[in-house]
Order: sequence, then C-alpha cells, then structure tokens
Amino acid sequence: MSEPSFSRPPEQIHDPLPNEAQFTFRAVATGCLLGLVISSMNIYFGLRTGWSIGGSLIAAILGYSIWSAIHRASGARAYTVLETNITQTSGSAAGAMTSAAGLLSAIPALGMLGTKLSYGELVMWAFAVGYLGVFYAVPLRNQMVVVEKLRFPTGTATAETIISMFAKGSTAVAQASALVRWAIAAALFTIVAFFVPQIQAPPMEWIGLAAIGAWGFSIYISPLMLGAGILIGPRVGASLFAGAVVSWAIIGPIAQANGWAEGSIMSYQDGPRGWILWPGVAIMVADALTNLALSWRTILNTFKRSDRANPGTVVVGEQVPNSWWLIGLTAGTVLAAFVAWRVFEIPPYMTVIAVAMSSILAMIAVRSTGETDINPVGGMGKVTQLVFGGISPGNTTTNLMAAAVTSAGASQAGDMMHDLKAGRLLGASPRKQILAQCIGIAAGIPVCTAIYKLFDTAYEIGGTELPAPAAHAWRAMAELLSNGFDQLPPNAEIAILCGALFGVLMPVLRKYAPALRPILPSGLAFGIAFIVPAFYSVAMFIGSLLLVLWKSRAPQSAKIFAIAVASGLIAGEGLMGVVTAVLTLLGLGPLT
Repeated sequence: MSEPSFSRPPEQIHDPLPNEAQFTFRAVATGCLLGLVISSMNIYFGLRTGWSIGGSLIAAILGYSIWSAIHRASGARAYTVLETNITQTSGSAAGAMTSAAGLLSAIPALGMLGTKLSYGELVMWAFAVGYLGVFYAVPLRNQMVVVEKLRFPTGTATAETIISMFAKGSTAVAQASALVRWAIAAALFTIVAFFVPQIQAPPMEWIGLAAIGAWGFSIYISPLMLGAGILIGPRVGASLFAGAVVSWAIIGPIAQANGWAEGSIMSYQDGPRGWILWPGVAIMVADALTNLALSWRTILNTFKRSDRANPGTVVVGEQVPNSWWLIGLTAGTVLAAFVAWRVFEIPPYMTVIAVAMSSILAMIAVRSTGETDINPVGGMGKVTQLVFGGISPGNTTTNLMAAAVTSAGASQAGDMMHDLKAGRLLGASPRKQILAQCIGIAAGIPVCTAIYKLFDTAYEIGGTELPAPAAHAWRAMAELLSNGFDQLPPNAEIAILCGALFGVLMPVLRKYAPALRPILPSGLAFGIAFIVPAFYSVAMFIGSLLLVLWKSRAPQSAKIFAIAVASGLIAGEGLMGVVTAVLTLLGLGPLT
C-alpha cells in the first residue's frame, strides 16, 4: 500500500521524514497517561480557582523528555516530531474533559442545589457531551485553519515548542526536570501542611491581626496558588487583589454594618459572603456577555465563507471524511438526549435544541479561540442559560444542563482546533489527530469523574476548601432566572446593577480607550475575587509579583522556565490534593 502524498502548505514548519512514525501505541498511551495527571490536577485547581489549565505544552514537553531519556538509556527508537504531536493531542483531550464534562461549573452547581450524581451517572453524562465538540471542530478545520489560517496561539506555541525541543533537546529536558522538581517540592509541602496546617495558614491571632483575618485577609502559603499567579501574570493577579479589597474589605463590611447580611462573615445564607456573591456574579456574567457582543465581527465572520485561493494545502489520503463527523454528531446528539432524559428528566427535544445552539455557539467560541486564544466557555454557557430561562422557566436543572451541553461543545471544540492547528504546522495527519483526541477523551472521563466524586465526598464543594467560583456563578444565574429577584438578599439588586455596569464598562473601555488598557482590571478576575475567600486572591497576586521579579532579575530564565515551574507547583499540590482527600475519608487529619 502506497504512503499518502503530502502537499506542503506554505505555513508548515516541519517536513515529515519518509515513513515518520506518528500514530503509535506509545505516543497515544503516553499522551493519555499524562492527560490523566492533567485532568486530576485540573479538578483540584479548577474547583479552587475557577480556571483550568490546557495540557498541550505539558504533555508535549514531558512526553518528549520521557522518551528521550528512554532512548538514551536503552537505545529504543527515537521519538519523532509527529509522535510528540499525537502525545499532546491525546494528552490535552484527556485533560480538557475536566471542563468539557462540566465538573468545574454545571455539575458542582447542581450539587449546590441539592442534586448529587453517582459515579455512573457522571460517566454517562461525560461520554454523552464529551465528543460533541470534536465533531463540531472537524468541519470547521478547513475554513479556520486551512483557508483563513487563524493563529490559534496555544496551538502555534505548541508546534513551535515541539520544533524547538527537537532542535535543542537539552532545553526541553531542563524544563521537564524543573517541572518535576517543583512538583515534588509542592507535593511534600502539601502533605506536611495537611498534618500541620499552621505552616500553610498561620493563625492571624499570632500576629494580632485576627480582625482582618476574619474577613479572609490571612497568610496562606500554597504552591498551587503561587503557580497560578505565575501563569496568570501581573494584570490578572492585580485584578484579583483589587477585587478582594473591594469585596471583602469594603462592600462586605458595609453590607454587614447596614444589616443587609447580619449572619457570620462566611455564611452563604445570611452573611456577607452570600451577599457579595451577587455583585461578583454580575461582574463575571456582564464581562463575558459584553466581550461576546464586542466580538460581533468575529461572530459575523464565523458564518461567512472565504473564497480566497488556497493552493498546496491538501493532505492526500489523510482528510477527515464527512461521514465521521456526521455520524459522530448524530450519535452524540442521541446519546446526550437519552442521558439528559434518563438522568435529569429533560425532554429530548430540549436537548436537541441545546445541541443545535451548541453547534452555533461552538463556532463562535472556536473563532474567538483562534483570534485571541480565549475560549469564552462561560459566556457561551450564559447565553444558553438566558435562552432556556425563557424556554423552560423555573427549571434550574434544565437551565444548568442545557448550558452544560454548550460549554462542553465550546471546550472540546477549542481544544481540538488548537491541536489541529499544531498538526497543520507540523505536517501531521488530521485523521490521526481526531482518533488520538477521541481516545484521549475516553481515557480522561473515568479518571476525572472519579477524582471529582472523591472530592465531592471528602469536602463540601463550594465551601472554603473548594470554593468552586465558576459553579457559584452558574448556580446563581440559574436561580435568578428560575426564581426571580425575590430570592435575593436585602438590597442586593443595587449591588447586581453596579456589578453589571462595571462588567460592561471594562471591556468597552479596553476596546475603545486603548490608552487605559494597562490600568484596567480583568472583569472576570475582579468578579472571581468576590466569590473565593480573599486569601486565595492574595496568594495568586503574590505569585504574579514573583513572576515580575523573576523577569526583572533573569528574563531569559523566566522565559524558559516560568511555565514549567508554575505547572510543577500546580501539579504537585493538585495531585497531592487527591491523596489528602483519601486521607480525609479515612478519618485522618491534622496532628496539631
């Protein structure tokens, strides 16, 4: 059988060797195993911060480093560029299931409303929605990657990183070594802090600051939060800190002093924490929807076809057949409708409506990802929540899970397109990447749902240990659409209005007053600070300051190692968080 012939696209940065290994067992298996680590890490990270981490770069760097070490030690066949690409494809697919399955948003929001799902139900739901985004992405590849050549910054960075690793292998090994060393250090610190919590959170009474400590402004030493701060950078870090000061040091005390939130500070029912939640959610929702509205050109372009000439771009024999995505999307819709009806009693026609909306919104999300590297998963979900607030008023479960279909499609479609962009630049087979993505999803689902159930059993998701800020925003939106303003705490309507105006103003000023951009906060981060305890925001702010200091003292070192060190810190605490959850279920706890 003859090898497929490749016509080299002008933007391609790697010429595959004749018979270069690509879709191999070791490449897929390595990606899946690394993806399981990433998805486990993302559960803990996402439930604490509201964000998740893309796994492409981590999987590429570690996959290459592992097999380079094996090659040097045993003489095994050298890893190839295209195998590394398959590793990052399957690895990112498994890691993205944390977000695609709704385990950071809709599922914990449903739990806060009193509906707990079994492990089997979670797995069924994840399989039902996890593949929709892949089949949305397949027909979009030609237009957005081949014809328009959208940048997809993460996908481009991944391809360039893979090429640089093969050109300078020692740098990749050093990055992987740094990631592992900092992960081990973070893991050791986390397990010690589990038994001696005072080393992580020294009581503020020790230094005479119990009053501000009660409002969350306490010392909190967390490798995960420091790593998150390094990743998000100074602008977002400063936005979190400013949001924490405004919410927990100003608005919360005012609400309590005026009798609007008379309960204990951390009470959601009648305390300041439950009151300031509402303006925080308003900021997040308004920011997401305004950014979406300001991207009207992106939305318009999504539905335009480009007729520009595109010579030399066909990978003969490796195109993805239309039958793949047509059959896959049909099967996925049927499965989603069945599971939604069986588990959540949602009429099948409503799931079909949600899938139809999801296909359109996923196109918008993919274009946004391609142009800005920002996948507006939350904004897409909020649009669906608003629509289903009218279609099925008063039904919070339908509202949440219909939006979960949309966010799943946007999440996996964005991840798939980043991978396809990387593959395009490396001369990879899109057909093989689709297969690797599907296998990665199947590998990630049983693990990420099991880890979620573990945390859901050991802790109160939405509480202090795992505040789940994204889930609070989803729950609050569903309740507001279902029950109206009557269920709000006293005078929260004014706070919601002010928060919404702030959330609208920030994106508008960023777009139309570019001179102000350096001093404008991130609306999303500012709003999240209203929902998580203040010490989380402070810890991430300190991490972002460490990055600034690092760049000023050793810019080249920071450029090479910042992502690796941050990922190691997050992975170490995130994975050890799984261990501490097991210890908690076994009845073990602090020794002091």
